[in-house]
Amino acid sequence: MSTFLIAGPLIVFLIFVAPLWLFLHYRSKRKADNGLSEQEFQKLQSLSQRAEKMQARVDNLERILDAEAPNWRQTYDS
Repeated sequence: MSTFLIAGPLIVFLIFVAPLWLFLHYRSKRKADNGLSEQEFQKLQSLSQRAEKMQARVDNLERILDAEAPNWRQTYDS
C-alpha cells in the first residue's frame, strides 16, 4: 500500500506533467534564442528613426512656444 502512495503520483507526474513541462521549457528557450528576424530588426530601426524625428519636432515646437508664449508651460504642466 505504501508503494502505491508513492508510485501513483510519480506515474502521473511522469506521464502528464513532465512531458508538458519539457515541451514548454524548450519551446520558450527556442523563442528566446531566435531573437529578432531581419524584418523585425528593420522595422525597429525605422520606428526608432521616426521617434527621433518626432522628438526633434517636439523640441522645435517647444522652442517656438517658449519664444511666443513664455508662460505656456505653467498652464499645461500639472
